[in-house]
Amino acid sequence: MSRIGKKPIQVPSNVQISIDETNNQVTIKGAKGTLVKEFSKSMKIKLEDGHLTVERPDDMPHTRALHGTTRALLNNMITGVTDGFKRTLSLVGVGYRAAVKGKGLELALGYSHPIAINEVDGISFTVEKNTTLHIEGIEKDLVGQVAADIRAKRPPEPYKGKGVRYENEHVRIKEGKKA
Repeated sequence: MSRIGKKPIQVPSNVQISIDETNNQVTIKGAKGTLVKEFSKSMKIKLEDGHLTVERPDDMPHTRALHGTTRALLNNMITGVTDGFKRTLSLVGVGYRAAVKGKGLELALGYSHPIAINEVDGISFTVEKNTTLHIEGIEKDLVGQVAADIRAKRPPEPYKGKGVRYENEHVRIKEGKKA
């Protein structure tokens, strides 16, 4: 049995969950919004006494893999609608800065032109001190993907460390040419 998959999920009192058993679609409503996701029909999702549980029908490798994944996705959905998720990026380099334009973002990353990041549904951007960027939303995978896309515009380079990094990311600085 999966250690993660068999753990019940505690459902907070301000969260409403509805499960459509015909296509295994789960709708979770909370203070920050609503999330809807369809899961594999082989997983049985049950809501009993304020706890959400996931059961699998057999021990086949495919269903064993889905068991823990389904439980983790449900837990992330509940966390998202109650607390939300946040990623922080730091812009390191001379002239590197970010600014919020409408609901989108404009980045100056050392190129000859500014880089525009269009607004993404369910994601909000905040900029602190021109060099610290906060990405917030209720979907964990979407917040992480947007942060990765922004980081990919100018990943940290290994000689001076300039670029866009995650908040606590450590960049190993290489030694340059030796004379």
